Amino acid sequence: MPAAAGTKRATRAGERTLDVLRLLFGDEFAREFSVELWDGTRVPARDVTRFTLRIVEPYGLRAALTPPLDLNPGWAYVDRWIDFTGDLQAAIGAFERAVQSLPRAMLPLLAARLLLLPRPPKRDGTAVGFHFDQPLAFYRAFLDEHLVYSCAYFETGSETLAEAQLAKIDYILRKVRLQPGERILDIGCGWGALVMRAAERFGAQAYGITLSKPQYEEAARAIRERGIAHRAHVEYLDYRELGKRTFDKIVSVGMAEHVGRANLPQYFAAAYRALRPGGLFLNQAIADQSPGRKGGRHDGFVERFVFPDGELVPVSDALGIAERAGFEVRDVESLREQYARTLRCWVANFERNAAGAVAASGERAYRVWHLYVAGSAHGFSAGHMGLFQSLLARPHADGSLALPATRRDLYLN
Repeated sequence: MPAAAGTKRATRAGERTLDVLRLLFGDEFAREFSVELWDGTRVPARDVTRFTLRIVEPYGLRAALTPPLDLNPGWAYVDRWIDFTGDLQAAIGAFERAVQSLPRAMLPLLAARLLLLPRPPKRDGTAVGFHFDQPLAFYRAFLDEHLVYSCAYFETGSETLAEAQLAKIDYILRKVRLQPGERILDIGCGWGALVMRAAERFGAQAYGITLSKPQYEEAARAIRERGIAHRAHVEYLDYRELGKRTFDKIVSVGMAEHVGRANLPQYFAAAYRALRPGGLFLNQAIADQSPGRKGGRHDGFVERFVFPDGELVPVSDALGIAERAGFEVRDVESLREQYARTLRCWVANFERNAAGAVAASGERAYRVWHLYVAGSAHGFSAGHMGLFQSLLARPHADGSLALPATRRDLYLN
């Protein structure tokens, strides 16, 4: 096979690699991306270069395209057998489209070509530390100054990430109509940003619980530093161990994804017991929006490297479980595009602060999380995943609730 136009002649393994890439991408091969091989071969993009695909090792493409395809492409990237420079989200989207559009009849041919490529060395079988195991400095490399690890709310589009995160917290607290002096519980409170905001701006008695010891310790430190321990409190506690404590309002932001479908009845039942009659519960959670919407565990890469307990449930299923626990559904809002924008901000922060992230947790952890966040941005942009705020109520025995007749008050600061 002759060398690709604009390149020096590739090695035999390089020619086979380019052959597989042409088969995989079809007419899209090297259209909006360049290709660089370990042997110095370079194929420039025919149009604008959005990213460069680098096959770093002779066995890199075989490692990436060997099933299961929900695990091995990411693994090959983490181990630096393949790499990307430029727009990582665009690279993820291009690879996903190529795999999905490859005609079934071409699969045996692709498999045969892959067998001609060198076999990768045996993997060590280890995975990077899981979701909240990284040092605080690692999260500071991509989150905002308030350390909010959930979807932001860009009201005008001109906000900074930090401003949009505070706007999200305020929006949640307005949705539950939080009043001064009310007791509010934050299930899965993270580093305590919502608890502190509820106490300081809304004058509430705010209480947060988390099962992450580092998050608990940092939240408790920040509360002491602000001098608001008389109104804000965090505890290292499971939501199932609340006992007989009750609250006027409850919020849970990004917690349900960790619970799993099998435990959602217990989760909603615990929240219902902890909420006084007439109270409101806002549950914000990522939902499966894939074709068929059956829900399930995260894909292989995310399950192995980042989010081992993650399970996405369609919003319709989650609401049904909440209703069976006794809740009345009062409002449901999708913030899918808001999360896509938030994730793009995190990707940019990661890339801008790469040195700090690597110094905190190492190169491998940085590559895992960079890919995870960029892939999530693509997933929300493409509609594979959704993000919903569901406002649930526990009515009084007579069915009454003290709620406004419209949403108008939510948008008035």
